[in-house]
Amino acid sequence: MRPTLHLDRLEAVMVDVDDVVADAEQLHAIAWQNTFEEFLRRRTGSGERVPDFEVPADYLRYARGRPSEETVRDFLTARGVKISTRPADPSVDAGPSEDTVASLAARKDLWFTRELRARGARPFPAAVELLHELRARGLRTAAVSWDRNARQLLASAHVADLFDVTFDGADVAALGLPPAPDPGVLVEVAHRLGVSPRRTAVVTSRLAEVTAAWHGCFEPIVAVDRRGCRGELYEAGAHVVVDDLADLVLVGRRHERSLVRR
Repeated sequence: MRPTLHLDRLEAVMVDVDDVVADAEQLHAIAWQNTFEEFLRRRTGSGERVPDFEVPADYLRYARGRPSEETVRDFLTARGVKISTRPADPSVDAGPSEDTVASLAARKDLWFTRELRARGARPFPAAVELLHELRARGLRTAAVSWDRNARQLLASAHVADLFDVTFDGADVAALGLPPAPDPGVLVEVAHRLGVSPRRTAVVTSRLAEVTAAWHGCFEPIVAVDRRGCRGELYEAGAHVVVDDLADLVLVGRRHERSLVRR
């Protein structure tokens, strides 16, 4: 049986930005690599030698789908590097004794912006088609990301106008919401959409966000399996798992239509 999304009982659909709407993993990985290379070069200059940030291994382990400050803390802790957690001016190129978790997270944002401007972002065609179809059938849509650069990414991919609500890492930080798998971000987005979680689908590729949607009583939860972890996605709470959104069949709200590529 083909994977199906039933729309008649839904009011809205939330979609994860990274890895579902736009393909930005390479941009994020390069930005993190440049950030830590810059930082570790300064540490080496002060006599401290630390292994480099490796792509893809360290990106997948410490950075993918996680808040930036968490990435800084966890990666440097794993490397045995102590760093201040005090607030810092992110526009300043700090010396080794002045670097902080906040300043490195901000440096990553600057590197990401440079890469995005230089390379641009590519939307996933099936996601764009899905969003157009959902809106044509009268559902509200939201873009959700724990990354501060999501709005820039959506604009670069020319899909920002496909969402009624966009909620990114800057909003998360402003409200002091915890990261996934806590459902607080998804609940806040549902509130902004004016819908019930039980009438809101969540579409994501990340295990932590599947778990967050499950704990928040969102349904259905549609997981896009980009990494060959179908079983884990189902165990985390996904109701439907697809290899690509083009495999999804939409049923209800006037007519049935398959998104499968011909």
